[in-house]
Amino acid sequence: MIALGSDHGGYSLKEHIKAYLEGKGLAYKDFGTHSTDSCDYPEFGRAAAESVASGECERGIVVCTTGIGISIAANKVHGVRCALCRDLLSAQLTRRHNNANMLALAGGFTGPFEAEHIVDAFLTTEFEGGRHERRVNAIEE
Repeated sequence: MIALGSDHGGYSLKEHIKAYLEGKGLAYKDFGTHSTDSCDYPEFGRAAAESVASGECERGIVVCTTGIGISIAANKVHGVRCALCRDLLSAQLTRRHNNANMLALAGGFTGPFEAEHIVDAFLTTEFEGGRHERRVNAIEE
């Protein structure tokens, strides 16, 4: 199960990601927002992050205009490691090295086609463990 959340600036890209996940047969839970009406990203970033931290959802994807604010909000939830990724390599590395359990995207800067590749990398790349395990554990402490 993948948690999704966005504000009004990320709504369109989140909706595209929902359709993309559906096409791949992947389950998700949408924590809002559900329109382009102005709203506050911390509410939706926190809701998605809490579902990941609790284990209700395995991973999460959150979107705002820049991806910055919503990633900061998600990272305030203990147990969440949310990374803003703007390209395929950063999505792969944040999974390999940081075991990120949430992905933030920039709805105002990331196109739908690029977002699909980033989402695929985030969902399919495994954590390497090893020396990175020690570092992830230090973050959690």
